[in-house]
Amino acid sequence: MSTPTTQSGLFIGLMSGTSLDGVDGVIAAFPSAPVQHPVATLASAYMPFSASLRAELMALQSAGQDEIEREALVANTLSSHYAACVERLLADAGLRPDQIRAIGVHGQTVRHRPELGFTRQANNPALLAELTGIDVIADFRSRDIAAGGQGAPLVPAFHQAVFADPAQTRVVVNIGGIANISVLYDHETLGHATPGQSRDVIGFDTGPGNVLMDLWIKRHHGKDYDENGLWAASGQPAPALLDAMRKEDYFAVAPPKSTGRDLFHEEWLARHLGSLPQLAAADVQATLALLTATTIADAIAQHAPAAQTVYVCGGGAYNPHLMQQLAQALQQRQLAATVQSTEALGIAPNHVEAVAFAWLALRFDQRLPGNLPLVTGARGLRILGALYPA
Repeated sequence: MSTPTTQSGLFIGLMSGTSLDGVDGVIAAFPSAPVQHPVATLASAYMPFSASLRAELMALQSAGQDEIEREALVANTLSSHYAACVERLLADAGLRPDQIRAIGVHGQTVRHRPELGFTRQANNPALLAELTGIDVIADFRSRDIAAGGQGAPLVPAFHQAVFADPAQTRVVVNIGGIANISVLYDHETLGHATPGQSRDVIGFDTGPGNVLMDLWIKRHHGKDYDENGLWAASGQPAPALLDAMRKEDYFAVAPPKSTGRDLFHEEWLARHLGSLPQLAAADVQATLALLTATTIADAIAQHAPAAQTVYVCGGGAYNPHLMQQLAQALQQRQLAATVQSTEALGIAPNHVEAVAFAWLALRFDQRLPGNLPLVTGARGLRILGALYPA
């Protein structure tokens, strides 16, 4: 990827992910020349979604009556929510809107069907620009899909720019609703690559992150997530269920690939549970946590067996049980990589994706590509996003 050479300025990044829990926002400062730490977070904020907004976003994950109008209305609500997050960020940083170059906002994915040539994020960036008085850059996935790509994951390009180390192979794992990995190869590995196959980063969605665990605990305890993984830790994984779920075709598909709630949803889980003897609810939760850990570990074993460190971001980084399961799964595959959070690299796990969308806004602003064709499968580098001027 090209390196910015002009004054970068301040960008706001807003991210609401597959977990549907709320929006993370940051104000990120990018330097005008390459430095060891190419980004600084000046302010951060988290604003949870209301129960009604979360329920409507969840309902829009599948086809329903009058969904075009419902999505438009929820997009307006989301934009007001985003604007409130921006207001809080500016207040905390002591900044004015005119001091921010642009807002990069992903929107809330309600459909992701790259195999059919489209993706859909609920969002009203024009309204957000009107409410904040700041230029808004949105719709980052569509151009990559138009170029034949998956449109996701988009964060590996950011991981490469910020987290890569030429002296060691690193893996960055984002565990949100869906889990994805970025493999950042060291220069020695690249030097020994087969001619014509050299690549300095690959990335793809490995499968479920927290999405199935969140669904299951919501059904049985009315909670949005399994805090610290305590419920999963109280159960015993069911080998038959784990084996059945791991036979899902998606796991065997070679990258580039991406997935979401379009595949890993409540009906998918119910289908697997229906083919087995009834299990204790806590044992199902324990199995779902192990599914996330093992599918991530399988991907690392296949694509980065020599990785020295696995850095975890996203909500899963705050789940000690899941982090332990991942470390054990790597050990069982005789991998030497240690597991840490991205805090060790200078960015809090719950800020990484928001900073990534601030970075994607920077790339658009400088008319530089934001995708990695080896990751998404696009026909080439593309400038991602669309501008909504204030």
